[in-house]
Amino acid sequence: MTLLFDPQLFRLTLVVMVPFLIAALGELLTERAGVLNVAIEGIMVVGAVTGFLVTFSAHSYGWGLLAAMGAGAVIAAVLAYFCVTLRASQLTVGLGLFVFCVGLGSLLYRIVIGVRLMAPQIRTLPPLPLPGLSSLPGVGPILFTQNALVYLALLLTAAVSLFVFRTSWGLRLRAVGENPRAADVLGIGVFASRYVFTILGGALIGLAGGYLPLGITGTYSDGMVGGRGWIALMLVIFGRWTPSLVLLGALLFAYIEALQFKVALVAKAVPPQFLLMLPYVFAILVLIKVYQGAAAPEAIMRPYDREERA
Repeated sequence: MTLLFDPQLFRLTLVVMVPFLIAALGELLTERAGVLNVAIEGIMVVGAVTGFLVTFSAHSYGWGLLAAMGAGAVIAAVLAYFCVTLRASQLTVGLGLFVFCVGLGSLLYRIVIGVRLMAPQIRTLPPLPLPGLSSLPGVGPILFTQNALVYLALLLTAAVSLFVFRTSWGLRLRAVGENPRAADVLGIGVFASRYVFTILGGALIGLAGGYLPLGITGTYSDGMVGGRGWIALMLVIFGRWTPSLVLLGALLFAYIEALQFKVALVAKAVPPQFLLMLPYVFAILVLIKVYQGAAAPEAIMRPYDREERA
């Protein structure tokens, strides 16, 4: 029981939560606009390799994270062109981009780094203690001595929630995802909205991928995303397309992943394969339960054709 309530476990949970949460928020914005992005895992791969290579070359976390966001935005723009302008199948295009991005990530790494016996390393993002709050007993070391991306992820959750449910622009976004024809009649740019929020969502997904080498591992390796993109996709369903519930789900799955690391350190007799499968088994069980009654935006995966008869 002590292991389950270890303060270090809770602190690690927040570190591990970041890629789940930021990627899921990006996907939430995209789906709210009526576009399903199943290339999320591949975009995270490209974000991870781009963020690592730029940080390694420029010695700058900021440029690395911006490059990861830019890479994600470019891939999402390709998705938007095929799915919004050409009205292609969102599922088919997304899966094609996923496969392309996984291969592109490996190619970019080998072009820039080559084949080495020892993978190059960078320093992970340093803790950024908040003055006054970091010294609070109990919660201070857990909540207020995190790296900058942990704070950013939490602020993004609040910002996305306020935007979607408390602003006129958020109302327009929801209208585009629910009934694009009615939105178009009211003068809302359906095509422009889908482009903007697909690209913005892709930028956030790229940022989530870039965080993995910069905030957790300190290096890049093939397969390092490890299904986090698919779990982030599931978190949007878990959260009923609501940022606050997405945050809850991200914390839950991050806790399971962090617990896997802690158990591996203290329980050598537990097979590592069993520990590695824990987050995914948990994801399947939760999704089976939560999917019942989940209501996606009405127009998701439905290309909008202004000339089509209602």
